[in-house]
Amino acid sequence: TQPSLQDCLHRLQERLKSVENESLHQDFKALQAALQRVESDNSSTKSGDHYRGKISEMSSEVRDDNPYSRLMALKSMGIVKNYEEIRNFSVLVVGMGGIGSVAAEMLTRCGIGKLLLFDYDKVEIANMNRLFFRPEQAGMSKTDAAAQTLAAINPDVEFESYCHNITTTDNFEHLMQRMREGGKGGGPVDLVLSCVDNFAARMAINTACNELRVVWMESGVSEDAMSGHIQWLPPGGGGGVRRPPPPPPPPGVAPE
Repeated sequence: TQPSLQDCLHRLQERLKSVENESLHQDFKALQAALQRVESDNSSTKSGDHYRGKISEMSSEVRDDNPYSRLMALKSMGIVKNYEEIRNFSVLVVGMGGIGSVAAEMLTRCGIGKLLLFDYDKVEIANMNRLFFRPEQAGMSKTDAAAQTLAAINPDVEFESYCHNITTTDNFEHLMQRMREGGKGGGPVDLVLSCVDNFAARMAINTACNELRVVWMESGVSEDAMSGHIQWLPPGGGGGVRRPPPPPPPPGVAPE
């Protein structure tokens, strides 16, 4: 087995005992301190253990350490009846780019029960300008990096991470299987979010959701990033995004 970094430092320290060079000893101490800082940072970013444990029941009690107090206030405001039921729902997100990463983060902060994340890409330094990934996650799959970050934000949420292209035959079958059985109780997921940037992936999601009769939402951003769209697509009823849009009304006639 390969020696650990700590083992290497220990061996180096033993060898330095016979060397009379104060500058070299100071450099070694600085190296030790830097390593300790890195280890401390890594331990503090492990999923879910850096600021709180899991919370068994949501509470509306207003406390500084209650992450759900402001969300549960939606009940007293009459906006929702049973906010805590959000924990019973599962959402499958395809695409962890500019739209998918934000959607997944918001669902995590709201306390969704389970997120299933799909993307074929890896984190790059070029992503740092607009996504929630961190520089030290460069090279990780976007789904694993997202699950790591999101679990640290809210350890109550369950995550599944899949790094593959859903448009291939085998991966499409796996997508279908997780849509059928990836829900909180082992049944179908409650919602699919299409946050992809290509036609083939949209058609794969459309086909899967229509076949399994799962509600999904399609989204997209224009090339100049100045506009976008969201569509709510219930299963059946005309083929989803394959259905052509209705013709525009004649000039001077208000649409129905």
